[in-house]
Amino acid sequence: MSFVHEANRWFSKTSGEYHFTYDSTNNWNNLNADFLAQFQVVLFLDTRPDSIPQRKAFEMYMENGGAWMGFHFAAFSLTPSSYPQNWDWYHNEFLGSGEYDGNTWRPTSAVLKVENRNHPATRNLPEKFKSSLNEWYKWKNDLRKNPDIRVLVSIDSSSFPLGTGPKLYEIWHGGDYPVVWTNTNYRMIYINMGHNDIDYEHHTNKELSFTFDNPTQNQLIIDALLWLGEKNIKANEKGAAKLEHLFVD
Repeated sequence: MSFVHEANRWFSKTSGEYHFTYDSTNNWNNLNADFLAQFQVVLFLDTRPDSIPQRKAFEMYMENGGAWMGFHFAAFSLTPSSYPQNWDWYHNEFLGSGEYDGNTWRPTSAVLKVENRNHPATRNLPEKFKSSLNEWYKWKNDLRKNPDIRVLVSIDSSSFPLGTGPKLYEIWHGGDYPVVWTNTNYRMIYINMGHNDIDYEHHTNKELSFTFDNPTQNQLIIDALLWLGEKNIKANEKGAAKLEHLFVD
């Protein structure tokens, strides 16, 4: 929730600089055809819809040319848990990642490698950059084997060991971990960043890091957003982008 509130502030502020309209809601019932028709890009800052009508409305929105950006927990699913993998279209076809398969802990910065600098979302990035602190996810599906998935950014090998534990499996010592990717069948991008560090030990909930306190990473996010909006504007022959994000508070 620290990230969600920070993102609200950042996107609202950034909207004036880049000339788009930003709106937000925590009411998932707004995920319907009439409401979605007002927006050119939808953001999921936290989790995903659970009801069948909401899911069907989002699928239809995306199948008919809508645009989407998701962060961190928006891709999470694990069976059994409170967020089971019970939406195959979203997790397997749309995101391509399938179920969650583990994470680093505690939130730590990583050196990220830009794999495709020709994409509009990454063309203004250096070959490598240091991320904000984050809890990093790995997935059950191998995104490299999916011909529809284009990996844009991954964790560079210089980041390892990544994580501090205390559990040993929460520290990664190697491997291939995509963190930003698109599905070429849709107007979408997923960004694994979005978990700030918090003072958990002393139960103060004090924020110890901020996702948007990173100009290079912010460049990725805004360029990705403008790319999604521009594509959608051209497709719909409209002159202004309107953005919506949905999250559960």
